[in-house]
Amino acid sequence: MKPADLAALHGPEWSLVLERRDGAQPVWRHLGARVDPGELPKLAALRGAATFSLEGDHAIGLLPVGGLGWFGPAAAALRGEDGKAIPLAFEQCAVEQDDAQLSLTLCDTVSRVECAVAFRVAASGALEVSTQLTNNSDTTVIVDRLASATLPLPAGSREIISWRGRHNAEFSECRETMPAHGWVRETRRGLPGHGGPCGCYVLGEDSGWHSGQTTALQLAWSGDARLLIERDDEGFWTCMAEAVLQAGESALAPGETYAAPPVLVALSTKGRNGAMSQMHGAVRERIDWPDGAMTPRPVHLNSWEACYFAHDETRIGELAEAGAKLGIERFVLDDGWFRGRNNDMAGLGDWTPDPAKYPSGLAPIAQRVTDLGMQFGLWVEPEMVNPYSDLYRAHPDWVLALQEREQPTARNQLVLDMRRADVQDNLFAQIDSLLTEARISYLKWDHNRDHAPSGGAKQVRGTHALLARLRAAHPGVEIESCAGGGGRIDAGIAQYTHRFWTSDNIDAVARIGMQRGFLAFMPPETMGAHVGASPSHATGRVQSLDFRAAIACQGHFGVEMDPAAMDSRERERLAAWIAFYKQWRVVVHAGRVYLGEAGDGLVWQAQGSEDELLLWLIRRDHGGDRRAQPIALPFAVGRDWDVSLLRHAGQSGVLTPRAAPAFAAMRDTPQRFTGSWLAQAGLPVPALAAESALIFHLKALP
Repeated sequence: MKPADLAALHGPEWSLVLERRDGAQPVWRHLGARVDPGELPKLAALRGAATFSLEGDHAIGLLPVGGLGWFGPAAAALRGEDGKAIPLAFEQCAVEQDDAQLSLTLCDTVSRVECAVAFRVAASGALEVSTQLTNNSDTTVIVDRLASATLPLPAGSREIISWRGRHNAEFSECRETMPAHGWVRETRRGLPGHGGPCGCYVLGEDSGWHSGQTTALQLAWSGDARLLIERDDEGFWTCMAEAVLQAGESALAPGETYAAPPVLVALSTKGRNGAMSQMHGAVRERIDWPDGAMTPRPVHLNSWEACYFAHDETRIGELAEAGAKLGIERFVLDDGWFRGRNNDMAGLGDWTPDPAKYPSGLAPIAQRVTDLGMQFGLWVEPEMVNPYSDLYRAHPDWVLALQEREQPTARNQLVLDMRRADVQDNLFAQIDSLLTEARISYLKWDHNRDHAPSGGAKQVRGTHALLARLRAAHPGVEIESCAGGGGRIDAGIAQYTHRFWTSDNIDAVARIGMQRGFLAFMPPETMGAHVGASPSHATGRVQSLDFRAAIACQGHFGVEMDPAAMDSRERERLAAWIAFYKQWRVVVHAGRVYLGEAGDGLVWQAQGSEDELLLWLIRRDHGGDRRAQPIALPFAVGRDWDVSLLRHAGQSGVLTPRAAPAFAAMRDTPQRFTGSWLAQAGLPVPALAAESALIFHLKALP
């Protein structure tokens, strides 16, 4: 086959190859490890007649549609205003290409519908897929479904890894073998949900953390979504991702276009860690930092678990002063600051300071915080309203509701209809006023209930539009995405935000798995990770301050308790951990992340660059072996390393590395290891007690 008959795009580790066909849409030839297609035979010449099949070749197309020989999932479903389905068959395809992008425009000359699919190599080497449909007819076309991408999966795929969750239990990993029929992950709550973004990892036969063919993807979308993997009777798997549309909500007048949310795809031969690295880079590319670049992620003190609703200007001032003495860099005033808000029954929607708590508004407390050398941040929940509020009393029609039906509440609140321009205008005016009148440089943007009823995709786009408008008006303000903890973590909202609250559960043991699940899709500098009180407010478990802080140092570090309630020794230790985070955040943020598992229940995590990393070795439970075995570090191969032990984090009075002389010495003098030894024989480690961690520093030799 002539090269002109192929449309191909190559990333650092992967290749995408399509075969062009006269009078039909292109068909897939390859999506996986990087290849040189050479002069391939045409696919039809390789696919002879099969029993009980239509005549001719009906391979998976770029945008597969049913009705003319494709029996897999259809990528689009359209109908006219009369309700009748509009069948699709693409007879023309225009191709544009350069080294970084491949764009294909399909045209159906009968329905006069045009569909454009663009593949782009992201800066990290990942693949971004974008799809949009344009109505070129002279009548309205209703889009019931449009897949953002329909992709073939490698033939050697073995296993699907996905995540499920609930409030206070986000990112629970699920492992399933490839389906004999089909596999679906669908959300219907108006948010991605506490299982993380709409995405998954597909592992090949020999794939693990460090090697093997791995395909990962996530839909850059903050609402209802569907991800499906289906096996055809010919034996191959198809993967499809799409935003779920409400019936009739996407009606295209002549000349209008519907753009499906993009899909980020990572394809690596270096296992889960290789795919994760591509995914992190693709998300980082989407984040719009103030002044164009990320600054060192400041240490947070959030007021919520310190005082909940019971605060006023004096109480918050005292809390801020206590935080400043510890080295806190950003103070965030959480829920309870606005009018009528003494519990969760009232006030949402009325975004003005409570005159009883803040008689002169927020400007004085914001100034006091900034005078202490900290940034001032504020909690808001703009998409929600309490029935007991001035906003709802004035505009009861502004909420998502079904006519003459019950209006279910959650946390005593309803969801504002973000599809309405007047709702967006009202919220913009209120938040713009807050940001203008006080020195607020950060918003913690919360969202504490599912959508019932649904506002559909337009609800999501309305929220994104409000966020974009506020960012344009206040480009120096950073925004955190929170939704009852980790209910809205996705690459779509990452275009407007800079941090995600991983979970309301900051129990350190619970956070180990959550944070590893988060890192499957999002980079560590965006992962909110705080030191909370002990016993934990979420689980009641008691853990040492050192262990809680060690786990929090893996992300964007913060504090979620009252320093004044701690004894002096604990405050000193917390201040030391804050200083530790500040020292090493330039290493653990914006670089690579490597995850791994060792024997006897140990897990490890390394973050940094090719030349310098921090390594966490973590034991959650009591081990079954008398001694810990060395941990192999495949990323270390090819370089020699100096290894230092920076911290032991665990309960006092139990077994520590000080019991082994070599590890005590490693605190003061780095131990030199060859890369081959670390990669194959492994880093020696001491015995560890339950709920403890070691943090090593690895520095590559020139």
